[in-house]
Amino acid sequence: MRDPELPASVPDFFIAAITFAGINLVWIFFVVWVMYGMVPVLVLAVLINHLITRLDIRLNARKA
Repeated sequence: MRDPELPASVPDFFIAAITFAGINLVWIFFVVWVMYGMVPVLVLAVLINHLITRLDIRLNARKA
């Protein structure tokens, strides 16, 4: 049974979560750049891109 005190609709926090993740990535990349240089930042960016691509392929395969 539904709790009558809960709101009828729940807000969508997807855009906020993506924005928050992007802001965090910027400062993490900056700290890695200052500490180790540009090459580790590029390697980290390629690794994150690869993981996102694999996740996208897995989620699309599950839908099909």
